[in-house]
Amino acid sequence: MTRFRTQFFAALIGSTAFAALAASPAMAQDMSDDAVATADADAPIADQVAAEGDEIVVTARRREESLIDVPISMSVVTGDSLIRTGAVDITALQDKTPNLTLQIARGSNSTLIGFSRGVGQQDPLWGFEPGVALYLDDVYVARPQGAVLDIFDVDRIEVLRGPQGTLYGRNTIGGAVKYVTRRLGSDYHASARVSYGSYNQLDLIGQVTVPVGDSLSIGAAVARYKRDGYGKNLNTGAEQYDKDVLAARVSAEFTPSDAVFVRIAADRTLDKSNPRHGTRLAGNGGLPSYEPTASVYDTRAGIGDTNRVLAQGISGTGEFDLGGPLTLKTITAYRDGHTDTLIDFDNTPAPTLDIPAEYDDRQFTQEIQLLYQGDRMQGVFGLYYLDARASGAFDTVVGLLNLTILTSGTVKTKSYAAFGDFSFDVTDQLKLSAGLRYTKDDKTGTVYRQNFTGLRSPYFGNATAVPGLLRTDYTNSRSFDKLTPRVSLSYEPRTDLNFYASYGQGFKSGGFDMRGDAILTPTTVNGYEPETIDSWELGMKGAFLDRTLFINTAGFFSKYKDQQVTIQSPAQGGGIASFVDNAGKADIYGFELETRMVPSRHFQASLVLGYTHADYKEFFTYVGGGTTPVDVSNARVFQNTPKFTGNISATWSEDVAGGTLSFTPAVSLRSDYNLFEIPTPALDQDGYYLVQASLNWTSGDGRYRLGVTGRNLTDERYRVGGYNFPGALYGNSIIGYYGPPRTVTATVEVRY
Repeated sequence: MTRFRTQFFAALIGSTAFAALAASPAMAQDMSDDAVATADADAPIADQVAAEGDEIVVTARRREESLIDVPISMSVVTGDSLIRTGAVDITALQDKTPNLTLQIARGSNSTLIGFSRGVGQQDPLWGFEPGVALYLDDVYVARPQGAVLDIFDVDRIEVLRGPQGTLYGRNTIGGAVKYVTRRLGSDYHASARVSYGSYNQLDLIGQVTVPVGDSLSIGAAVARYKRDGYGKNLNTGAEQYDKDVLAARVSAEFTPSDAVFVRIAADRTLDKSNPRHGTRLAGNGGLPSYEPTASVYDTRAGIGDTNRVLAQGISGTGEFDLGGPLTLKTITAYRDGHTDTLIDFDNTPAPTLDIPAEYDDRQFTQEIQLLYQGDRMQGVFGLYYLDARASGAFDTVVGLLNLTILTSGTVKTKSYAAFGDFSFDVTDQLKLSAGLRYTKDDKTGTVYRQNFTGLRSPYFGNATAVPGLLRTDYTNSRSFDKLTPRVSLSYEPRTDLNFYASYGQGFKSGGFDMRGDAILTPTTVNGYEPETIDSWELGMKGAFLDRTLFINTAGFFSKYKDQQVTIQSPAQGGGIASFVDNAGKADIYGFELETRMVPSRHFQASLVLGYTHADYKEFFTYVGGGTTPVDVSNARVFQNTPKFTGNISATWSEDVAGGTLSFTPAVSLRSDYNLFEIPTPALDQDGYYLVQASLNWTSGDGRYRLGVTGRNLTDERYRVGGYNFPGALYGNSIIGYYGPPRTVTATVEVRY
């Protein structure tokens, strides 16, 4: 860890000093005063135009642009909008944006699972990389642990759909989620927010910005989230689905002139919520200890209730006007995290199928961008470097056999990339954009897997466990590289109307299966191959009827190749066989529609609709212990990909008691979806809808807000995850995890 911290500080000092020297001739030059204000809105489309002259500014192409001008299907949701509608973390985005799945992973409170347009990765084990990338202020968050970011100190969240490989790299094959925190500015301001709600929910959030002189500002934000569980562990009495999170961010911004901006920021999140053990959905294979639970939020797990997730990081960002059309930007960051968790697969007091686990990760990243803003050409050229290490260990405890299989390992990754993306105004109405990225990943994987007689291995505290069969013990290295292009053509027949067509390619490098069993699947030592996607898109963004109607719509078609699919199944003689398939070929097509109508200052309404059709054309895998791959595409489906997603909402506002009273009801829907590639009727979720509503009063000067929000008002029960290990040896382990029940929350907020 010391080496990584040394790298961070050395690179931060070096890159900032280099950029400052390069910028020195232009220190006295003023930057443009034509920056456009960022709007605020309740609607998912987030107001391309919130009021006359105000536009949403996004950084999807690594430079500030109006949302309408960006030839990418994307949604923007403001932080204030999420807060006013009662959203606590970023998983609420899936109710507001089309064709998106963001869920809390099985067994955890803060591990993120993301899918967009059918592409993602649900396996949070170290070594596997997400297909929908998460960025915190332009810093890539490589691991899903600790990635369920809470909604505080956030300006906006940008959701980019489709492959973003040119500007964002190898792991944006399905899209990217950009969490953008607030810049401090040069004025003093502070806020405090207190929320109390169902299940003794108590949220305390405070933020402050203090200017020090004319060029330095210091800011801090702290959030404490505490809530009882939606259910109980009927075996231990512990809370189930509770929340216990402490999060903080601190930052300092230095602006000695209009040509220089430097920001240092640090964040830390500690999650001590109990593990989510799920609930049983099927019989117990003859085990006498099993009893069904009355609530889907209850469990009878016996493994314990200790869970701890720590995620933290520090970053330095420098922006330097080099004079004329050039700006230099440097982003240096270091992040690390540690997780101790437990998963009880059988949900019984006995250790029939239990998993104690721990994860460690750390990453150092350095990115340098040279931005060009000319009269007819705009763009960015950049270099990127990542040095990351992800490791962990877990026991697979099969109690009926008095057997434990210890699995541990490490994946080291060094990634290098060079990229460029430029737009050229062919005419005042016609614009051509093109980009290219070269990515090279060097990976070294170490996997160790061994049988022990006894319940738990020595690694997890059982010193009397007897070593047995060594199943896997190897270290291997592989390199993967790829050129990923993107090109788009935009036609703007008038202001606030943009038609575009684009093509882009995404790439996620191969790797090593940390669960790989070299006895059951000897080829696991060779690792698995990269996956790629080619995506075509047609879209339109525009404002109509004197800016009272806004429409964003896009249609897409993608060809998905060599998708990485993790398959786990019970193995003869005990234990779980795991292997990663590259699933052949698939076609994905669909559309997104986001509309917003603002006929008056007292009323607005929005509609969001997404459709995704994902179909495997080839899916070669081993069946029934065979040694020749068989095409099973007709029996496989895409996971976490409902065909339809939608949301409809409206807001009525009236002037009341010296302020504004607004009421916002909303309904979101998701059609049927499968939790795994193999249809599992006991786990797969039927379509459902969620009803939300919020009532907010804001004082005329904006200093005070009183709010009440209700979420899942019809108290719908819907599964967001599960496990399927049938058979008496494993306790017929078919368990499900559920989204939150009905909750009501009251909030008081004060701003200074």
